[in-house]
Amino acid sequence: MEIILKEDIIGLGYKNDIVNVKAGYGRNYLLPKGKAIMATPSAKKVLAENLRQQARKLAAIKEAADKKAQTLNDVSLVIEMKVSANGVTYGSVNAAMIAAELQKKGFDIDRKIITMHDAKALGDYVAHVHLHKEVTVEIPVKVVAENATPAPAEEAPKAEEVAVEEAPKAEETVETAEEAEAPVEE
Repeated sequence: MEIILKEDIIGLGYKNDIVNVKAGYGRNYLLPKGKAIMATPSAKKVLAENLRQQARKLAAIKEAADKKAQTLNDVSLVIEMKVSANGVTYGSVNAAMIAAELQKKGFDIDRKIITMHDAKALGDYVAHVHLHKEVTVEIPVKVVAENATPAPAEEAPKAEEVAVEEAPKAEETVETAEEAEAPVEE
């Protein structure tokens, strides 16, 4: 079944693309939701005329996507996750989390244009941001353990434990010194 997309659909195509889909997917989902129209000969002619008229607008949209891509090129994300003892995260890092981290850094990116394999373990991953059908940005993502850096409150009890352990050692050295002063029986 040949259809003309009315909006970008990740994994299928971009707005105004003519794509082939299975009949059930087109008839039961894309057409009723208004995401596509049937690719009849008259619809193709209308699409060709609209594309000619919109050529300047499309060039401006691509240029804006290129500018946004330039600002995103130097961005790398570090996401902290709770981790089990064997390095597996509780939950996974997905496109929504990437969008939230980008939002914190001042970039307004919709989660729907971000693709990434779910990260379920610690390590380095790559998220793809599809800004335009010809412009895609790769963002490196590092997943680290949330409790990797100990808090200062946790360090204080450890210092006290060390001091308590050192005190018995000092007493032992006094006892060994007294034993050294005693005459050795032969």
